[in-house]
Amino acid sequence: MNNELINETIEYVKDFFKNEFSGHDFWHTLRVYNMAKTIAEKEECDKEIVCLAALLHDVDDVKLVGEQEIPYNNAITYLRSKDYDEERIQKIVHIISQVSYRGGSIKPDTIEGEITQDADRLDAIGAIGIARTFAFGGNKNREMYNPDTPYVEGAEMQGDKYVGGPTINHFYEKLLKLKDLLNTNSAKEIAEHRHKYMEEFLDEFYAEWDGEK
Repeated sequence: MNNELINETIEYVKDFFKNEFSGHDFWHTLRVYNMAKTIAEKEECDKEIVCLAALLHDVDDVKLVGEQEIPYNNAITYLRSKDYDEERIQKIVHIISQVSYRGGSIKPDTIEGEITQDADRLDAIGAIGIARTFAFGGNKNREMYNPDTPYVEGAEMQGDKYVGGPTINHFYEKLLKLKDLLNTNSAKEIAEHRHKYMEEFLDEFYAEWDGEK
């Protein structure tokens, strides 16, 4: 493991996301990195590839940086600036290309990809997932909830454009589906508690909304 490169990459993403407030900030990246390390310790995998993919998984996200002429240009440019092995760069980019949720699931074809995807998805559920969801909704000027606007299956992504409705709808469009889309046993175990917490939150939310509590 090249710890010097890992530490430099942490500083790179810290600076990259310094003005990001949609829930896809540096702290999200750091949590994904730490979770990916935890899962990787229980799997036979290339841990350095996992760490770098986790740290760089959002630097080319279309939601944050828009369309790019060269796909994954930020990750590639950064790693090349560190004289990183080209074959390993392509492995990392391939993992990043399989991380995101687009109205369903891309099943990663490497264990490193499975770990990185699981770590990212775990950060989308549970207490932090709830907080991130409302941060994202507020950042995009969405209603918190509107009982007259039911969620629409498959409405979350159309191409690269997010077209979801009120923030509560996002739980049904994506978050409550993630538990069953995880890859590793470690991630599945962690997800059970986080998934239940979201269900309990929704029960409480609706009860308070209706003045029952």
